[in-house]
Amino acid sequence: MPELLVTVLTPCFNSGKTIEKTLECIEDQTYKNIEYIIIDGGSTDNTLELIERHRSRLPGRLTVISEKDQGIYDAMNKGIRLAKGRLIGIVNSDDNYEKDTVQQVVDHFCWNPYEVVYGMQRTYFDSREKAVVIYHHEFLPWQMITHPTCFVTKDTYEKFGVFDTRYRSAADYDLMLRCFKSGEVVFTPVYQVLSNFHLGGMSSSQTGVRENAQVRFRQGYLSKKKYWFIVIKSHLYEWLGSGRKETV
Repeated sequence: MPELLVTVLTPCFNSGKTIEKTLECIEDQTYKNIEYIIIDGGSTDNTLELIERHRSRLPGRLTVISEKDQGIYDAMNKGIRLAKGRLIGIVNSDDNYEKDTVQQVVDHFCWNPYEVVYGMQRTYFDSREKAVVIYHHEFLPWQMITHPTCFVTKDTYEKFGVFDTRYRSAADYDLMLRCFKSGEVVFTPVYQVLSNFHLGGMSSSQTGVRENAQVRFRQGYLSKKKYWFIVIKSHLYEWLGSGRKETV
């Protein structure tokens, strides 16, 4: 059997302060049959210059697309369409994999056409380690599995669709719920740390809370009454938070 080709995608925009560590984590992978695709949103800092410095360390394996896009999920969708690998992983430009992440994924892959291999995630907040967790896929209706650890087959994307760009932060949750509801996608857990994730941004904001509730509501996991309770509560937290800041 030929060696499995794995595609790794990195969406980025003005990531000059963080992307080198991400590049290095791909260069250092113990598994080498990796196609690496970077989708840049038209950076105006030194992001592209840093990427070019690393090109020789990924000979014949690096593709860079730089153009304006409609946000991170649009960038991811572009990369998925370009991907040639049977498995596709996504590592953000301020995160990184363990050295054996891809090898662990390949070793655990069960060769199902519709499969998601996922593992444990080490989470950082303000550069300090916060937790090492794995959220099991059986709890997907109520909490997201650690998507930065997910490697999804190309066939899964082709059958069940890519990221819904209507969402700003919850399109990965929406995708995983679609896969889960189908009953056709096999979820394969890996009880090893695969991804190092830096907490912050949209996913940990009240906007993220509201979008997660919207995903569950649209897919039938949340009643209309409960959905609006979460939305109103989230807006109240935002209002109270902004009020406290104004009084400082």
